[in-house]
Amino acid sequence: MRYLANLLLGVLFAIGLGISGMTQPAKVLGFLDVFGAWDPALMFVMGGAVVVNFVGFRLAVGRPHPLLAARFDLPTRRDLDWQLVTGAALFGVGWGLAGFCPGPALAALASGSADVMLFVAAMFVGFVLKDLLVRPAAPALPPAGAALGS
Repeated sequence: MRYLANLLLGVLFAIGLGISGMTQPAKVLGFLDVFGAWDPALMFVMGGAVVVNFVGFRLAVGRPHPLLAARFDLPTRRDLDWQLVTGAALFGVGWGLAGFCPGPALAALASGSADVMLFVAAMFVGFVLKDLLVRPAAPALPPAGAALGS
C-alpha cells in the first residue's frame, strides 16, 4: 500500500509540474531572468507549494506517526557543512543554466526530448560521482526524548 501511495503522489506531483509549466525550461529561465523578460508566474507556483507544504507538515507532525509508516523520519541535523553548501550551489547553477531541477526533469522525460534525456543522464552521473568521491557524514542522532518538529 505504501508503494502505491508513493506512486500516486509522484504522479500527482508530475501532473502539477506539467500544469504549472515547471517542466518547460524556457518558463523557468524566464522566471530567473529578473533583469530581462521576467515571467513572475512561477512565483505563484512556488508560493502555493510553500503554503501547502507548511500546512501539511504542521498537520502531519501533530499525529503520533505517519499513515503508512511506524515513525516519522525527519532530518535532525541543523548545521551547514561544505557538502550542503556545495550541493546547493551546484543545484542552483544547474537550474539556472538548464532550466530544470531534478523533479521536473524526471517528469519531462515523458516528452521524449533529447535535451531532457541528456540532462537526466548527466544528473545521474553526478549522483554516482558524488557517491564515489564524497564519504557520507555520520548521521546525527536525535537527543533522547526529542519531540518531532521542534
